[in-house]
Amino acid sequence: MSRAIWLVLDSLGLGAAPDAAAYGDEGADTFGHIARICAEHSRGPLRLPTLSRLGLPHAHAAAHGAPAPGFAELHAPQGCWGYAAERACGKDTPSGHWETAGVILTKPFGLFAQREHSFPQDLLDALIAQGGLPGVLGDCHASGTEIIARLGAEHMASGKPIVYTSADSVFQIAAHEQSFGLQRLYGLCLLARMLLAPYEIGRVIARPFLGSPEQGFVRTGNRHDYALPPPAPTLFDATRDAGGETIAVGKIDDIFAHRGIDACLRANGHDALFDATLQAMSQAREGALVATNFVDFDSVYGHRRDPLGYAAALEAFDQRLPEILDALRPGDLLVLSADHGCDPTWPGSDHTRETVPLLAYGPGMTPRAVGRRDSFADIGQGIATHLGLPPLAAGRCFLSERAESLR
Repeated sequence: MSRAIWLVLDSLGLGAAPDAAAYGDEGADTFGHIARICAEHSRGPLRLPTLSRLGLPHAHAAAHGAPAPGFAELHAPQGCWGYAAERACGKDTPSGHWETAGVILTKPFGLFAQREHSFPQDLLDALIAQGGLPGVLGDCHASGTEIIARLGAEHMASGKPIVYTSADSVFQIAAHEQSFGLQRLYGLCLLARMLLAPYEIGRVIARPFLGSPEQGFVRTGNRHDYALPPPAPTLFDATRDAGGETIAVGKIDDIFAHRGIDACLRANGHDALFDATLQAMSQAREGALVATNFVDFDSVYGHRRDPLGYAAALEAFDQRLPEILDALRPGDLLVLSADHGCDPTWPGSDHTRETVPLLAYGPGMTPRAVGRRDSFADIGQGIATHLGLPPLAAGRCFLSERAESLR
């Protein structure tokens, strides 16, 4: 028996999915557009030696038919590499993670589509009355950093929390950690989670921040997601049922609503997430599944439309990735993927419907291309096969199939 380590590079899309036009995302390409901007900028091309060894630019080139700028010379990868398209409707965090773990949503989450006055008045009235609030601010689609800059001072003066949403299935509540109270914010989010049951909204997200009207406001690392539970058993449940342990790092535990998770290591920032992942790997026994979400790619750079910041974060990730490789034991499997795209060059500030990478590596693994996968679930099925688990409900194992040409 051996272990599996699953790293999610949150939002690292490899280009428009086959159905991207239906989402307004035809032409989106998170990795490719970041590489192009770097190649055209004075800072120089994107430098990712470790991810290149694992096949990331190869997977992107296969999806597009040509290498991204700065990656014209592609040397043979050291692991399995390919790319996957999502079958579930939507481009949100839970559906992407759940599908990777073997549960494909057949019905999309609910959405609040109106950009202004986004929420039903009876929902807001219930939140205000049951939460003991003087009212709420926002009630719109917004970027999280923009809305606290715009409404943070009024929030502190009035005591009204800021509620907002996006093109994703989310209900977000922002409040000042000190003037409003962090635990009070968490309690309000739990109330919202209950009130949102009829609307089938995927996540309620607590968005705490600090600062002042004079000095400005900044979100803190005390974010907390309250997700609907997966509608069926996932890879985490299957691992536990077989006697293996499951260790979630970062927001993985929240995304799966704590289902099938034995231990959770909280961390804020990619360096802290790397440290926590290494800690989990040092203590994980045979048969364990360790899963980490590297959220800053999405929340700090993708949504804020900062391609050069995203590039720097990718290069910093690449520099630390050898620490994970060195910590692998004989028989271990490392898998890198993503849950959706968030093209920092795309209009707006929402996720983008893209294919995602499937990179797999382990000591002694035979390198090969694994083709275009027609579901993220193929990734989880490969992990399940590696761990010796019964087949998951969805997905085709990329490990057990013969090498196929990318198409």
